Amino acid sequence: MSGPRKRVVAFISGGGSNMLALARACEAADYPAEIVAVFSDKPEAGGLAKAEALGIPTRVFERKSYGSKAEHEAAILAALAEIGPDLICLAGYMRLLSGDFIRPHEGRILNIHPSLLPLFPGLNTHQRAIEAGMKVAGCTVHFVTEGMDEGPVIAQSVVPVMIDDTAETLAARVLTVEHRTYAAALKLVASGGVSMRKDGSVERLSSETDAGARLISA
Repeated sequence: MSGPRKRVVAFISGGGSNMLALARACEAADYPAEIVAVFSDKPEAGGLAKAEALGIPTRVFERKSYGSKAEHEAAILAALAEIGPDLICLAGYMRLLSGDFIRPHEGRILNIHPSLLPLFPGLNTHQRAIEAGMKVAGCTVHFVTEGMDEGPVIAQSVVPVMIDDTAETLAARVLTVEHRTYAAALKLVASGGVSMRKDGSVERLSSETDAGARLISA
């Protein structure tokens, strides 16, 4: 690893399993990033205690404490300005970010989505995949842009859809690859192997990086 580690703020709304996976990856001496704070919009989010147990500072910005979405996001942006992170990782953060929030950090916000985008953006991805007769499902790590789940892909992982799958069993299978896919994608971005250009496309250092980033085998 060359140079200082990239400073990351992770956003969560629930149990924080992807955040925890990133934090565990960051424990490796050669990993190019570190989580310096965890933000949540829900005070009851289980991931807060997990972060605190690892010594990671946490902040809660409960939506109902603010008069509007703009005020809520302004408070979060102010806190980010104090910390000065290099990257933001949305890890089960269940709020859509406005363009005003995204623009100051564009190209530096990552998200993980439980489908093979551009298939099945939004919610209920696993049930929709089953109903569509998909033979494979998976997860996608992408840069965040103003369009919901439309940002350029950094990495994807694939799992099979079994004939007797329910939304719950498929979700559990996808989750097993989400954790390592997110950690691998963050490593690519933090090391400079992958970045987002001004035109919204992805720049990769080599075709080998591209192959490794686009599809991480389950």
